[in-house]
Amino acid sequence: METISRFLLPGSLLLLVYVFGFWVSTLGKPYHGLLFNLHKLIALGAVILGVIRVSNLLKDANIQFVMIALAAVCVLCIVVLFATGALMSVGRLRHAPLLIIHRIALTALPLAVTSMLYFLTGGK
Repeated sequence: METISRFLLPGSLLLLVYVFGFWVSTLGKPYHGLLFNLHKLIALGAVILGVIRVSNLLKDANIQFVMIALAAVCVLCIVVLFATGALMSVGRLRHAPLLIIHRIALTALPLAVTSMLYFLTGGK
């Protein structure tokens, strides 16, 4: 339970990122500058805080291949989310394929994070 409580703030920030992201997308293009920047800054804060918390837990944990694979999936999703978000905001590329990739990463990231927490807590 202590492990999960360490991730309440990053999880809450991730939820805020989703809320602001859906809000920005419903307003349509061009994106609302203030909301879009809040979305990006909260996402960056959630990533930094999450990485700090995970690295502190991994120092004490018995690292298994599954954990390394899930961490790699998380990093890949985060990079894809930032890249596709930036490319969609520029507006020079086709929006639909970028949005599909963004949504796939949006779905994969919480699944990978939840799986990682499950293995970190020992399946409890």
